[in-house]
Amino acid sequence: MPFEVFDKRMTPLAKAPSVTIQKRGVISLNKAAHDLVGNAETVELLYDRDRQVMALRAADDSSPHAYAVRNGSKRGPGQAIVSATAFTQHYGIDTTATRRWKPFIEDGMLCVDLTEPGTVITGNRTKPTASIQDAEAAEAAEDLDAVAFQEDPVGDDTIDDS
Repeated sequence: MPFEVFDKRMTPLAKAPSVTIQKRGVISLNKAAHDLVGNAETVELLYDRDRQVMALRAADDSSPHAYAVRNGSKRGPGQAIVSATAFTQHYGIDTTATRRWKPFIEDGMLCVDLTEPGTVITGNRTKPTASIQDAEAAEAAEDLDAVAFQEDPVGDDTIDDS
């Protein structure tokens, strides 16, 4: 049986541009992708309904349709983030999972073909659900009650000032 190439990389090579749409509709660009839109501080979001292609186009910050591009890294230039929840909801873009695509340039815009499945990204930052948090909080409270009972088994909470 011949060898097969593993192609399910969790993160792209640093030099390869990538665009990620996170679960809450946040769009993130790695440095290589941000470079492709001229490291713009503001962008316009565009969508081709027929082809299901979204695009980011560098825009002047005075544009009425401009979205701010925030730095996603505290360690200097790196990931760029655009809050696009309204955009993804308006066009029905699937945000049930975080997905990453390899973008392409068309007419000076950074484009993503959403007919492609993208790579589903999972991480270790998943927060526990509320029911798990509630159960853990209840267990912690029970543990504290048990400790308090052991420290004061007769319920004598008077203070001895002697």
